[in-house]
Amino acid sequence: MVTIGKRMAKRGSGWVRMADVARLAGVSMMTVSRTYQDAGRVSAETRRRIAEAAAKLGYVPNRAAAQLSSSRSRVVAATIPFLSEVQFGNTLEGLSAPLRQAGYQLLIAECGPTPEEEERAVSTVLGYRPDALVVIGVDHGVASRTMISAAGIPVVETWDLDQSAMDMAAGFSNRVAACQMTEHLIALGRRRIGYVDFTGPATHRFAERRHGFREAMQKAGLAADLILEPNEGGYGFARGRDAVRLLLARDPEMDALFCATDPYAVGAVLECQARGREVPGQIAIAGFGDFEIAAEIAPGITTIRIDPRGIGRAAAEMVLARIAGEADAGLERDLGFELVRRGSA
Repeated sequence: MVTIGKRMAKRGSGWVRMADVARLAGVSMMTVSRTYQDAGRVSAETRRRIAEAAAKLGYVPNRAAAQLSSSRSRVVAATIPFLSEVQFGNTLEGLSAPLRQAGYQLLIAECGPTPEEEERAVSTVLGYRPDALVVIGVDHGVASRTMISAAGIPVVETWDLDQSAMDMAAGFSNRVAACQMTEHLIALGRRRIGYVDFTGPATHRFAERRHGFREAMQKAGLAADLILEPNEGGYGFARGRDAVRLLLARDPEMDALFCATDPYAVGAVLECQARGREVPGQIAIAGFGDFEIAAEIAPGITTIRIDPRGIGRAAAEMVLARIAGEADAGLERDLGFELVRRGSA
């Protein structure tokens, strides 16, 4: 059996042992062990001496060995669809800070766009026996959902409150947000409103945004038939340009365009400017997400502002509360959203 007392850290050509740290700090190995287990039975002064000794010697505790003698790993895992998504990165920042302050480290795995990739990522992070799991998104394959449920640890799903959570959830309603933006465009007197759907693998949050658009249009008695489908057009800014070109070709009377994410809206504004089509005079344009560029490009993109860092912080608070036995299953935190009105609509 591997014990905490056997832990060592490599230094130069040899190994720094826990005994070396104890000797330099003038304490027992058990005291050093208790300090690294955060057992709460070591004075602040003794902890300071141990920390200084460890830093001087270059000692790094073996967390894997420590886990064999403890019921907790002090690790919280998080799965993220794409590392390149800025808003997801902001969520991870919000998640990480409270966890660090509580003595936990964040283990991150990129899931990718397919259920098979998600299954591999979930299997990997759960293999480290984390104390909790935070999932960005609510889209899970059957195998991943089974593994997550069987892990028996606190789970927080983030970014989407439009379906029942496996355990806990933190985010906002994509459907309600999209519905309110569409109602805003209708209130401006727009009647032929187009919608630019997300391209790529279908995700629940983008499906809910489309549902919100349709719901508002139908409630107002308006046709919701001007939609750029996921398999049409390009990506990023180019997708917004393509949306203006393709949807105006279908209906030259289109007087508003609601984009599932801000980069599409930016591309749409650029295409309208290139065509000499006045924004918002001839066509109002709205986005979703309040990316930094939305406020910088003239005339400014009307958009839905969300709080990705707040979502991360809320998820961390929920995880820590559950670990401490202070939260029940089914807990939900609605961070809401804000409709930001700028010049484009």
